[in-house]
Amino acid sequence: MPDMLNWFGWCTWDAFYTDVTGEGVKQGLESFEKGGIPPKFIIIDDGWQSVGMDPSGFEFRADNTANFANRLTHIKENHKFQKNGKEGQREEDPALGLRHIVTEIKEKHDLKYVYVWHAITGYWGGVRPGVTGMEHYESKMQYPVSSPGVQSNEPCDAFDSIAKNGLGLVNPEKVFHFYDELHSYLASAGIDGVKVDVQNILETLGAGHGGRVKLSRKYHQALEASIARNFRNNDIICCMSHNTDGLYSAKRSAVIRASDDFWPRDPASHTIHIASVAYNTIFLGEFMQPDWDMFHSLHPMAEYHGAARAVGGCAIYVSDKPGQHDFNLLRKLVLPDGSILRAKLPGRPTRDCLFSDPARDGKSLLKIWNLNDFTGVVGVFNCQGAGWCRVGKKNLIHDEQPGTTTGFIRAKDVDYLPRVAGDEWTGDAIAYSHLGGEVAYLPKNATLPITLKSREYEVYTVVPVKELSSGTRFAPIGLVKMFNSGGAIKELRYESEGTATVDMKVRGCGEFGAYSSARPRRIAVDSEEVQFGYEEESGLVTLTLRVPKEELYLWNISFEL
Repeated sequence: MPDMLNWFGWCTWDAFYTDVTGEGVKQGLESFEKGGIPPKFIIIDDGWQSVGMDPSGFEFRADNTANFANRLTHIKENHKFQKNGKEGQREEDPALGLRHIVTEIKEKHDLKYVYVWHAITGYWGGVRPGVTGMEHYESKMQYPVSSPGVQSNEPCDAFDSIAKNGLGLVNPEKVFHFYDELHSYLASAGIDGVKVDVQNILETLGAGHGGRVKLSRKYHQALEASIARNFRNNDIICCMSHNTDGLYSAKRSAVIRASDDFWPRDPASHTIHIASVAYNTIFLGEFMQPDWDMFHSLHPMAEYHGAARAVGGCAIYVSDKPGQHDFNLLRKLVLPDGSILRAKLPGRPTRDCLFSDPARDGKSLLKIWNLNDFTGVVGVFNCQGAGWCRVGKKNLIHDEQPGTTTGFIRAKDVDYLPRVAGDEWTGDAIAYSHLGGEVAYLPKNATLPITLKSREYEVYTVVPVKELSSGTRFAPIGLVKMFNSGGAIKELRYESEGTATVDMKVRGCGEFGAYSSARPRRIAVDSEEVQFGYEEESGLVTLTLRVPKEELYLWNISFEL
């Protein structure tokens, strides 16, 4: 599994679209660092490659500036990513190409991983046939043909452009050499992985190649062989890849986009995005790690998206423009060392949500559960009011004022909670609400009601209660200012040598919380006694952890009860 999943990231797409430059990348990283939230991985999205349109081509430039009529004309970067690069000229010295940008940003900003984007066919319009230096890929023009069912469900401007202009398809017998030469060049420049987009286009290009299944299998086998040869940790994000041929042909790829894009300017899309990823994960999460896509930290729906990703067990990355960040929100997701508190599993709908429609039925909340080492987490979302319109073929707000929706949570919403609770667990748990900041004690099978307005959310940390020999009941919550509080607890041990003690190792900083039915006698952090607060009515214990000097540092916290 790629390690980039465990670190905060930034994608350049919405920040610059295809106008991305090396200087823009530097500006973006500096902007995050000024706010104390350093990305540790970056995706340089569409805009870095050498592409061009055929003289006879029909331009289609979407509102996000991607021209789907363009084709790849060289495997190396364009002038925007070359030192002192000039349009129309190529710098042949590798040290002055992409490598100089990657080396600089890794050294200056302590980046761990740099990914770049490319389409599975090279670019949206494929590889230009006969172009100098790429003749040996034997690219030939093909014209995609979509199935009537797909076309009737969702007409696509990008597909229509590619179908009209054609696609330069690399000979399937040569495609491994294409990927290997592309990826080996990228690796030599310091690139650590790739986001491979437009994968489902292969199902429209099977004519003359033995059919779509054979073509997809050939391309995916070649792609994964090249990834294994050139990158260390299976470093690939699969995108636009829900065609069954691609899913069943991808044997090694571990990370897959689980939904349509994050559309910042489409108000109808946001609730649908959350619901779609959650339900798609029921299938995809069985054999891949679903990716929830980027989002914007400074956006009317930013907290909604951020909370969903915290319970999604996925990579957390944004696509903010330089200078346009909500650092208060990002601190709920990212620690000062750039790491995140990622849950252990792909986030899935709770069992009682499996056969409801939380986007359209007017009565259901969407609950998404996940698991940490010693706690569970449940995100609750009001997704009512928007859905896919079969007539207009687009996302549509069908209820401008859907009103409030009421539901409940319970400990068994976290399906695998008994696995981390231990054999002696009685079934009692506590639920800590992130926004409410409240501790609720839940006896076995008890429910906790929740009411949310349209587009509201809440995140609950759910923790099994342990009764100690002294009769004190205890449950560690975690870093209570973060969405996935319990993800901070990495080790937990109850009672040592017959005394009522709880020892744990905790990652991160800020306010740490726990439930205790009695006021602790003493709390120590790294063997040093610390002050703490205690609320008699709720049993909430709080203490402050300072920012550690070491990356991924684990504090030793000991409670005497």
